Amino acid sequence: MDLDPEGIFRDDSDEDEDSVQEREANKEMVVYLVDASPKMFTPATTQDNEKQETHFHTIVNCITESLKTQIIGRSYDEVAICFFNTKEKKNLQDSAGVYVYNVGDREQLDRPTAKLIKDFSLIEDSFMSTIGSRYGITAGSRENTLYNALWVAQALLRKGSVKTVSKRILIFTNEDDPFGTITGAVKTDMIRTTLQRAKDAQDLGLSIELLPLSPPDDQFNMSLFYADLIGLDGDEMTEYLPSAGDKLEDMTNQLRKRIMKKRRIKTLSFAITNDVCIEVNTYALVRPTTTGTITWLDSLSNLPLKVERSFICNDTGALLQDAQTRFQMYNDTIVKFSVRELSEVKRVASHHLRLIGFKPLDCLKDYHNLRPSTFIYPSDERIFGSTCVFVALHSSMLRLGRFALAFYGNPTRPQLIALVAQEEVTSSGRQFEPPGMHMIYLPYSDDIRYPEEVHVTSDDAPRATDEQIKKASNIFKRIDLINFSACQFANPALQRHYGILEALALGEDEMPDIKDETLPDEEGLSKPGVANAIEEFKTSVYGENYDQEEAEAAAGKASRGNASKKRKEVTDAAAQISAAYDWAELADNGKLKEMTTVELRSYLTAHDLPVSGKKDVLISRILTHLGK
Repeated sequence: MDLDPEGIFRDDSDEDEDSVQEREANKEMVVYLVDASPKMFTPATTQDNEKQETHFHTIVNCITESLKTQIIGRSYDEVAICFFNTKEKKNLQDSAGVYVYNVGDREQLDRPTAKLIKDFSLIEDSFMSTIGSRYGITAGSRENTLYNALWVAQALLRKGSVKTVSKRILIFTNEDDPFGTITGAVKTDMIRTTLQRAKDAQDLGLSIELLPLSPPDDQFNMSLFYADLIGLDGDEMTEYLPSAGDKLEDMTNQLRKRIMKKRRIKTLSFAITNDVCIEVNTYALVRPTTTGTITWLDSLSNLPLKVERSFICNDTGALLQDAQTRFQMYNDTIVKFSVRELSEVKRVASHHLRLIGFKPLDCLKDYHNLRPSTFIYPSDERIFGSTCVFVALHSSMLRLGRFALAFYGNPTRPQLIALVAQEEVTSSGRQFEPPGMHMIYLPYSDDIRYPEEVHVTSDDAPRATDEQIKKASNIFKRIDLINFSACQFANPALQRHYGILEALALGEDEMPDIKDETLPDEEGLSKPGVANAIEEFKTSVYGENYDQEEAEAAAGKASRGNASKKRKEVTDAAAQISAAYDWAELADNGKLKEMTTVELRSYLTAHDLPVSGKKDVLISRILTHLGK
């Protein structure tokens, strides 16, 4: 039967096509290869501390923090964690010395989950008893666990095409010569086969990266083996260690933020004329950070729900298949359309991008850029000669000072865009800006507002004197931020949002401390030079008898009095709760761990001690105060 699904020209798909393609193109698969040899469990420093951290602890912490950030920034990426040089083995190839770590209800290579993060962060406590550590390559043995680990990692990364998915293997180790204990033809053969295994993986589109950790009083020597494994030579080896150290630190101390990788989003066909069509790739350079979309979950299984649309007959209530014929009422006449006819009616152009013409650059205004632009670059992957045509068009636009006006989009979202050519910028042999074009999405006529202009005469507007301008300039010189960048500051609202999600997912007792970096730097503003400059400017504008500071000081004093009174009430209440327990006896019997966080904080509040941190930190602080 005929059916009109609330409008004949409505989209058949409720999902944003661009977001799906962008998500798939930005997907990344990573296998963490962690060395579990006994050398990784030795102290990482030579300091005489009570508890020295090991390189294994550093790596576990690094991967844990990276997974937390990945859930927020790149939630569709998939990861696998694999240990090599282990006593136990667990992998599909049944290779010795390789253990693929995973948790229940999850594939070996899958999206990170809260259970994976929580269990992996505690793996040190049970690693020796459940997995074990050993030297995988020993004298007199032809067993090669590094070769096995690369083979297992390659097998884990089999799914997905390298054209749409980025695949990486990250190796963490502090052993710069894994074959140092053997000599002769056996060593030569092991090195050759391992390098060939790495080369085979790279030929399949897999990227192999090394994050080395230097032993105490020693330097990781890349030239012994790993330079050949990852393909380094000459000056690259000297520059690799510092960059790898920075990368390891960034993985550990990175902010919780949505990350848009500089990868290809999708490939478009660009029609220059009716007979000339080239291929271009698009890249997202800047995107606004959001909290992410809401995912509806089943109340019983907690699994994501899939939205489906069904058609129901009004007469019988029967479930109908998707109608092959649509209709629209027009002047009391039923006009029928097939699905194919509707597709042709809605089609504006036969290509993703179609050139319309050229206009001078001064016709393009700043306020036309209402959303982040997209960068496009030619590709000869499917249409040979695209680069030559693109270069000719690019150079002509730069020479004539023109931008290209083009049509972009699918039939449901047609849009005019401006293609602005960008010239290559190089310095000292390094490229800072690549050649290409920026695709600027032009607004519709109703997207631009023309607010009424307020004409103010010179008599109405106050004018600053030369002295006031000089004092204001002096303030700016004093508080000028060196190498300022908006990327240096985290969005406090987003950080708090992600902190709450993390605490809920991992079952933590409290939310992580969030530092608001957008607040004024009170310590910097209180410096004598800055304070004097502010005082001089205030005096030049308001005069010496301005009493606003006195009024603010009085208000601040009253506020501090109320805050002090409230603090005293909180301290008295905490003291009453704390007095009900014999803290010294609880500490001697080791029963502090059985107490709740609220009870532990009552002791700290009553004795004017910090109350931040997890439960173990609170207990340690109480024991220190008791002298235990």
